[in-house]
Amino acid sequence: MRHMDTPTKILIVDDDREIRSLLADYLDNNGYAAVTAADGKAMWTALNEQRIALLVLDLNLPGDDGLTLCRKLRSKSSLPVIMLTARSEPLDRILGLEMGADDYLPKPFEPRELLARIRSVLRRSQPNANGMHSEPVQKLKFAGWTLDLTARHLLSPDGMVVALSGAEFRMLNIFLEHPNRILNRDQLLNMTHGRDADPFDRSIDIQISRLRQKLREDARSPQIIKTVRNGGYVLAVGVTTEPGA
Repeated sequence: MRHMDTPTKILIVDDDREIRSLLADYLDNNGYAAVTAADGKAMWTALNEQRIALLVLDLNLPGDDGLTLCRKLRSKSSLPVIMLTARSEPLDRILGLEMGADDYLPKPFEPRELLARIRSVLRRSQPNANGMHSEPVQKLKFAGWTLDLTARHLLSPDGMVVALSGAEFRMLNIFLEHPNRILNRDQLLNMTHGRDADPFDRSIDIQISRLRQKLREDARSPQIIKTVRNGGYVLAVGVTTEPGA
């Protein structure tokens, strides 16, 4: 738990100085401590030197672009990431989610919309944020796999640790708390991102595809997270819980 007098630090990575300044002022005025960087090199420096709670990452950057930076970050960290993308390039949003971003926001946008997304992602990044259990559950076990809610990682049946992005962790946690229940895309998007879907939103499908890969599922015939035609998705295995001491 952080002290009440220590603002949550948000790192803004964007090569547009005006956007960095605008967002930093807005976040500072709304109770956060904004840290800014103009490129990937400055981003890594900030991440190494400061305790950052969430990263706002622009797609188009000099040097390594946002997709490359997000992929590199995901190989070593589950830090929440909100990707800023160009409205005219929906493929970039899809790629951003595939690289492990937790959410995306197309430009141009209102600062208050970004603030709402930040609050939503941070809220859902906390372990046991759903408060579904009266006892402090530490692990959820299913089909030989274990989701560790404290360490926020997945343990395979053969004992290998599988790193999850924040979005993947929340998605899997939702399924494990609703086993054998069909969840449609609108429900999943609302539970994981706190917003409704639009007709062209593919973020849920992308995250489930990533989860299936990490669960070593056969893409043509998944057995753990199954697709229900015209219905959504369902976790088709039993779940057991392991409470804390």
